[in-house]
Amino acid sequence: KNAAWLICTFAWTIQVLALDNGLAQLPAMGYNTWNHFGCKNLTAQSIMEIADALVDQGFLRAGFNYLNIDDCWASARDPQTGRLVPDPAVFPKGIEPVIAYVHSRGLRFGIYADRGDATCAGRPGSRGWEGIDADTFAH
Repeated sequence: KNAAWLICTFAWTIQVLALDNGLAQLPAMGYNTWNHFGCKNLTAQSIMEIADALVDQGFLRAGFNYLNIDDCWASARDPQTGRLVPDPAVFPKGIEPVIAYVHSRGLRFGIYADRGDATCAGRPGSRGWEGIDADTFAH
């Protein structure tokens, strides 16, 4: 009886249904700044160097196509628009040139947000600003 149950269980788990459209052949893979920098020494230059390393050392070819900036990238909210403001100490020329550079290397750019009032590091959170933040990240 136990053997029959085990065989049925394995037979049931072997069948996999999926679309044959070429999507999601690998899990999302990439680099996250938190594990290396936390909130210390994160700079626009370091992010661009990471993008170079991911490409030059073959990680992009292996499927690591995301470069994700974690906490400590934003310093405030614009009082007029409510949009998150990139920390000028980290991004003295703004965040857009960094995003453009990461994209030019063939990578996708990810950005951290927190659903609370503040991030883990005490930076502005997205609670109550979800629509504005989603629009900001999309553009």
